[in-house]
Amino acid sequence: MSARTHPRPHPATTSGVGVRLPWWAVALPALAFVTLLLLISDPAQAQAAGGDPVIADLLERIRNALASHTP
Repeated sequence: MSARTHPRPHPATTSGVGVRLPWWAVALPALAFVTLLLLISDPAQAQAAGGDPVIADLLERIRNALASHTP
């Protein structure tokens, strides 16, 4: 004996339920795209980082600070 199926309720309405995005939800990705496009459009202006290795120095200081506080 098969089970009786229930009829669907009223069909889903498509009467223009709009989703509004805040202005920054469109502006920020567009700004990021333009910025990245400008960065790759002129590779002649790209320069290698010179001078002190800042990140290596920072990590060394953190390691020294943690080592001095370890019992």
